[in-house]
Amino acid sequence: MSLTIFFAAPSVWDEYRDLLPMLLSQAGIAAKVVTDAADPTTVDYIIYAPSAPLQDFTPFTRCKAVLSLWAGVERIVGNATLTQPLCRMVDTGLTEGMVEWVVGHSLRHHLGMDRHIINPEHSWNPTCPPLARERVVAMLGMGALGTACAQALAALNFNVRGWSRTAKLIDGLSCDHGEAGLESVLRDADIVVTLLPKTAETENLLNAQRLGWMKPGAVILNPGRGPLIDDDALLAALDTGHISHATLDVFRVEPLPEGHAYWRHPRVTVTPHIAADTRPTGAARVLVENIRRGEAGEPFLNLVDRARGY
Repeated sequence: MSLTIFFAAPSVWDEYRDLLPMLLSQAGIAAKVVTDAADPTTVDYIIYAPSAPLQDFTPFTRCKAVLSLWAGVERIVGNATLTQPLCRMVDTGLTEGMVEWVVGHSLRHHLGMDRHIINPEHSWNPTCPPLARERVVAMLGMGALGTACAQALAALNFNVRGWSRTAKLIDGLSCDHGEAGLESVLRDADIVVTLLPKTAETENLLNAQRLGWMKPGAVILNPGRGPLIDDDALLAALDTGHISHATLDVFRVEPLPEGHAYWRHPRVTVTPHIAADTRPTGAARVLVENIRRGEAGEPFLNLVDRARGY
């Protein structure tokens, strides 16, 4: 019997049009991929992007799982009509992209590259930075992406301290948790990376109080979620120089509005949500593997915990 897979992410369909059927066939899965679910009761799986038009999952009574193309699921996880299992996207390309962004911008600030790249006065300043082992990087969020970034930085000899809301044990890494752990890592950190999901517990995680815990002159990198940071509090900390720089890839409103203060602030670098992207080749393999698992009665990869929100 052939499966019906509804590809409900029209904006990226062209990237998967040929790739997905080919990989399904190679996996021995008989399936037709449709972009119009004329009869929702015939759909076995939905491939989805949270920005897609589909918002009511009630008619999809036969659907075994909704497979998101995004790592973040905050736009969909609270949808009351979504009763099917929901899987978020974790693929090697997305992880590699995030690692490269975090390592690159960490090295930029660690080495003080800007004072050499942006040097209109041609000043000769031979001051050397400390070694990486003397620089503390706090990784807020020790999920798949945070752990991969923390391990890459540790491999470069940075003193990495991980933090998560609940206790975690990860070989080779120091991990703190809870409010006391957060204060401890923020007070020690020279560079703070935020890689948490957006939930009620993480929104405005870096507020005025917690920004105040940080070392004078510390740097913030946010490739996680825009709402993790209280924007007004961050701008105030940047204005005083308490936070020396913020490199931000994600925002509450995207694209970042033209008049937003971040565009004009001399201590802010804006990157346009490019830290990690879903690469079709890797993502399609994850989708096919989850469909195979669903048909074989095996546990899905990257299943979302609705109570935790990720």
